[in-house]
Amino acid sequence: MNTVDSTQVRNYLLQLQDRLCRKLQEADGTGRFGLDLWDRPQGGGGRSRILRDGPVLEQAGVGFSHVMGDELPAAATEQRPELVGRNWQAMGVSLVIHPRNPYVPTSHANVRFFVAERPGDEPVWWFGGGFDLTPFYGFDADAIHWHRTAEEACRPFGADVYPRYKQWCDSYFHLPHRDEHRGIGGLFFDDLNAWGFERCFAFMRSVGDHFLPAYLPIVERRKDMPYGERERRFQLYRRGRYVEFNLLFDRGTKFGIQSGGRTESILMSLPPLARWEYGWTPEPGSAEERLYTRFLQPRDWLGEQSGSDD
Repeated sequence: MNTVDSTQVRNYLLQLQDRLCRKLQEADGTGRFGLDLWDRPQGGGGRSRILRDGPVLEQAGVGFSHVMGDELPAAATEQRPELVGRNWQAMGVSLVIHPRNPYVPTSHANVRFFVAERPGDEPVWWFGGGFDLTPFYGFDADAIHWHRTAEEACRPFGADVYPRYKQWCDSYFHLPHRDEHRGIGGLFFDDLNAWGFERCFAFMRSVGDHFLPAYLPIVERRKDMPYGERERRFQLYRRGRYVEFNLLFDRGTKFGIQSGGRTESILMSLPPLARWEYGWTPEPGSAEERLYTRFLQPRDWLGEQSGSDD
């Protein structure tokens, strides 16, 4: 069956948000997600769930949105003129996790579905999403585990899927004004409809379902590592790069703002604290320099061997 079924997608996304919040609460220990239900005047709404000031998760946001309208914003139609004049709906789950310990990476994931319809025409639809990891202090074992789990999510859909979407992630999460990658990548895909609805939906679910197995073992491995003021200052400095990317380049942020989305929910990805420092460079031979030279460069992590940092 390849009939487009947006209700089926919505039900999965709501269930995914619940599962993500439950497991992240367990990982944090004492923190709890608040619930913020909201409506969009132009159509639709969502539920934003935020955990603040936990012992492990300084801030985590897991948002569900289902919005709709009669006219698409320029961010959606500039590359797809066939969408002009169609009714549309977009739904998805998006999360960003900002841990407290600098040795635990920040992480982002989202899965989403878009459909635009007009009487008498076939609907135009696609899936998108992915997940990526942004360490402050890099560990080979973490990067290898992350990418092996990403490859497992893609494996049932063809041997070429992981390499293609891994490369797309490397290209997308890149700050061109600094010629610098945001992290170690992962998966990124968009405009996916070539396999038919059922198979594309299955792939989106696989990506959504593999986030926790990719991320939580890293959290457990690093959350109790001792750190001091040096590591904390570097974490806040690198969070500034996260802010730069999300505000300047992220397509989801642009779509949300241009479509009249809810600002608080769109910007929940930003960290609670960040800092900038003019002209800062890491000390030669330091762990901070190693982040830049080894981990902020696209790499075939599946071909690496786990080292002594396990």
